[in-house]
Amino acid sequence: MKTIMNDQAFLNKGFTISTDRSLLDFDVIHRYLDQESYWSKGIPVEKLKTAIEHSICFGVYHNKTQVGFARVITDEATFAYIADVFVLPQFRKQGLSKWLIQTIRNYPVLQGLRRWSLATADAHGLYTQFGFTVISGPDRWMEIFTPYQTPKKDSDEPKKANI
Repeated sequence: MKTIMNDQAFLNKGFTISTDRSLLDFDVIHRYLDQESYWSKGIPVEKLKTAIEHSICFGVYHNKTQVGFARVITDEATFAYIADVFVLPQFRKQGLSKWLIQTIRNYPVLQGLRRWSLATADAHGLYTQFGFTVISGPDRWMEIFTPYQTPKKDSDEPKKANI
């Protein structure tokens, strides 16, 4: 894969990417996924802990503070699915998402895979730079989708009529 982003340029600005799980700031990750993402709203803490435990996780850090995240679900031989990709809003527009995806695609145990997959509603432009295309043969793909249940607020409850 060709290099799009210069690692050293980010390192010089105090940014790093690491797969060391001990560096992950679980609270930052859960807060973003549960409250700000469109794809994981309502994800329970225990579900996310299990997901992280069974994935290759990539943390993006600025001066040792977590500012981004992605995880890869893989068998490390034939298939990888990229999930939960985000960069915190105050760190966007600096190329960090490109650097993160480039780092993931270059990660040693993920080389030679037959298929990579991901789902996105709004970042097609990012992923096409790294070889992703719309699924060919979507009629061959199937899914079971069970969204997380988000707690209802009192204001969401139907009003009872006073009769």
